[in-house]
Amino acid sequence: MGDRIILGLESSCDETACAIIKNGELIANVVSTQIEVHQKYGGVMPEIASRLHLENIDCVIFEALEKAKINMEDVTAIAVTRGPGLIGALHVGLQAAKTLALIYNKPLIPVHHLCGHIYANEYVGELQFPLLACVVSGGNTELVYMKKHLDFEIIGETKDDAIGESFDKVARVLGLPYPGGIAIDRLAKEGKHSYKLPTPMHDGSLNVSYSGLKTAVINLVHNIEQKGEKVNVPDMAKSFQDVAVGMIVDRVIKATKLYDVKQVVLAGGVSANSYLRSEITRVFQGSDIKVIIPPIWCTTDNAAMIAKVGDYLYEEKIFAPLTIGVDPSWKIEDYRIF
Repeated sequence: MGDRIILGLESSCDETACAIIKNGELIANVVSTQIEVHQKYGGVMPEIASRLHLENIDCVIFEALEKAKINMEDVTAIAVTRGPGLIGALHVGLQAAKTLALIYNKPLIPVHHLCGHIYANEYVGELQFPLLACVVSGGNTELVYMKKHLDFEIIGETKDDAIGESFDKVARVLGLPYPGGIAIDRLAKEGKHSYKLPTPMHDGSLNVSYSGLKTAVINLVHNIEQKGEKVNVPDMAKSFQDVAVGMIVDRVIKATKLYDVKQVVLAGGVSANSYLRSEITRVFQGSDIKVIIPPIWCTTDNAAMIAKVGDYLYEEKIFAPLTIGVDPSWKIEDYRIF
């Protein structure tokens, strides 16, 4: 029995990435980010993202193979993000993966992007079931209950905007740079919760809503400016972040009371938010529920997390035909359906 080597590819948004796992150990992790390019537009431009993925995909693959000191012939299987994400960006990664699978006769493993974010936590700690995964990013906000490996049940989600998207939109109206979450998190440390903002979705469910909160901030900023007054940006950042993160923490607490879980894990880009990390840690400190806070490198998009899930899917022999297409709105519960 030879080494099991999984090559993972990720291109769902604005990072082009390739990673390689050998017998469960990460031996290469290469990420080419586009953040500087998209900053001038205040957000990700899908067409530009796709073109940059095309330019970068070969480079990250070659660099990963070089770092891992292997050839494509050594690879056991190829895992790739199929969705969710930007349709054009996803196409680049999938076409690259399909080409490699065809040329080198390797199994093709489609991976759900959010599964990747959850399993990125395995680089810092073992997943203990049943668990609650709090998946928060620019395009997704979900509470996922897992009874065992590769078993996903969405028990709460946003009914409109994702938390990360609302951070970016609020940052833009406050004149802050992209990505907005970083700037708001930093400024909130200097501010006070002095602006009154609504907390939507009081229906007793585990769902959240960010459209009303985002609109309330935008309207409040415009009203203040129309009066000829200045917005206290740190105070607005603090007020908004308290409410936005507070909704998540509230639902996580409620979910752990409704579901018998041993562990809570944070996942996705917004899991880098220092206030969310500190609040989740504080809430469960001293309880029987263990918390995994992923390191910052695990919170942004990367292929290490895709290869990690690919390793589990390889064991299950979940392979796709080369006719497979991307699915920008693929649900995590349907990760086996393609």
